[in-house]
Amino acid sequence: MNEFLEKEERIVRMLRTCYDPEIPVNIYDLGLIYKIDPKEDGSVDIDMTLTAPNCPAVDFIVEDVEMKVGSIEGVTSVNVNIVFDPPWDQEMMSEEAKLELGFL
Repeated sequence: MNEFLEKEERIVRMLRTCYDPEIPVNIYDLGLIYKIDPKEDGSVDIDMTLTAPNCPAVDFIVEDVEMKVGSIEGVTSVNVNIVFDPPWDQEMMSEEAKLELGFL
């Protein structure tokens, strides 16, 4: 596997350890991560959304993502962009997340 894919895989594994404190499913499986863009210089741009625009945990979640992804070897900085287009809905969740939350 090439280095780029390995880094992206490590980022995804780390994102699966980040949770919205009000939902018992990680943000990756919830479908909140729209884009992961690791750069040659070690920086990583992440586009993500929230389950609701007025999510009270936004600061906690962003800080958790920045801290955990930033701890990956070779990552020099993390830029989290909160976006609301397209709007999040339950269809974006993984099968595992739907099962965990009782939607299947």
